[in-house]
Amino acid sequence: MQRFIRLNPVLKTTTMSIKAPKLDEIDFKILKVLQEEGKISNLNLSKKIGLSPAPTLERVKKLEQSGVINSYHAQLDEIALGLNLNALVQITLVRQLPDAAENFLKQAYNIPEVMEVYQVTGNYDFHLRVITKDILDFERLIREELSKIDEIANLQTMVVLRKHKASHVLPLKYD
Repeated sequence: MQRFIRLNPVLKTTTMSIKAPKLDEIDFKILKVLQEEGKISNLNLSKKIGLSPAPTLERVKKLEQSGVINSYHAQLDEIALGLNLNALVQITLVRQLPDAAENFLKQAYNIPEVMEVYQVTGNYDFHLRVITKDILDFERLIREELSKIDEIANLQTMVVLRKHKASHVLPLKYD
């Protein structure tokens, strides 16, 4: 397996381009189960995939070491925690400013309400998913955080009325 590692100076993280390891049917079964049930014990995982516990654990470790599995985490209920407003914000940057994208990313990365940042093609440069407790908190976010980023020329917001689907299971070929 080949790995290409590039340092992202903006986020102080690395970006890795990984040549995907060869995965077989059992690996895909493991990935499907772990995406759906991250807290499953190795014993129960082995029963679900039809393999004994020792080779199951060995395969999971290989998937982790290869970078195919990169984390385990708890998925929290936004509404139960009082975070009731989801918004999608499209950002256009000022083209005349040198390093506009890098400077914007440094600042966006440090705003806790910004959950996801995508650099996109089309009419906008970036697409953000933000979450706040309510519309007043969202207004504060715009006024006190986003509007102070000099690199933003324009922003447009869409408030999410209802989330109909939010899958965290990647569409892999499991068969």
